[in-house]
Amino acid sequence: MRFPVWIAGAVAALLLLLGSVYTVKEGEGAIVLNLGRVVRTDVGPGLHFKWPLIESARVFDRRLNVLDSDPERYLTSERKDVSVDFFAIGRIEDLRAFYRATNGNEELAVQRLAPIIRDSLRNEINARTLSQVVSGDRAQIVDRQLASINRGAATLGVRIVDLRIKQIDLPTDSEVIGNVYSRMRAQRQQVASRLRAEGEEQARQIRANADRDSQVILAEAERDAQKLRGEGDAEAARIYGAAAGRDPSFFAFQRSLDAYREAFKSGDTVIALDKDDPFLQYMKSDR
Repeated sequence: MRFPVWIAGAVAALLLLLGSVYTVKEGEGAIVLNLGRVVRTDVGPGLHFKWPLIESARVFDRRLNVLDSDPERYLTSERKDVSVDFFAIGRIEDLRAFYRATNGNEELAVQRLAPIIRDSLRNEINARTLSQVVSGDRAQIVDRQLASINRGAATLGVRIVDLRIKQIDLPTDSEVIGNVYSRMRAQRQQVASRLRAEGEEQARQIRANADRDSQVILAEAERDAQKLRGEGDAEAARIYGAAAGRDPSFFAFQRSLDAYREAFKSGDTVIALDKDDPFLQYMKSDR
């Protein structure tokens, strides 16, 4: 069964129409090739036409993309190893240059862009000490090299918008870690020694204050005791005096008994006295 000629013509016209139309989405850009030669570039979003069969369109994503990389090892100005983990954020800036440099291969663009970033970071880190790299301002490291990176990236038609350092580590196989740990131990020991010295000084101060306070308290207690003893002795003397005034003979007797008790309390005391000595007056029998 043969198709009418007009149907074949309609099909051919439809195919030619479909081959001459292409669309570019938002966030994309396109270039048009005429037999492999770039004739139109930076084609924006929308519906576009091209010559069928002899022209072709290549569409690229012009949105921001993240370029991640494996950690890279660098040497500081002190010839010490550091491992730097970073990522870059960029996009295609010039479609014509991008196509000519990479033939539109984004993976190839990433492979060529990574060494540019690594070399720029190496120049910056090589000029800094380990302390400046680890504890310094990372944004300053990036800002100083971003312009240099974009000069190299421009040859690929790419522009790096931002570069961030995620982490800076000391390689595990490097002597730097041992040196850092030794320095940290020395610093901690220095702090511990200082704290112990301060503690001992405070302890000596506390003990000195306590000794001084105890001496003051003992002196005040002794003073109060002497005062109380004096007052007690005065009161006792007053009482004894009053008692002696009431009955002198009984008071003399009591005093003699106390003297006897004190003289013979050891039990083996020998006293040689005259028989008429007044000390023995209360020991004589009246019979």
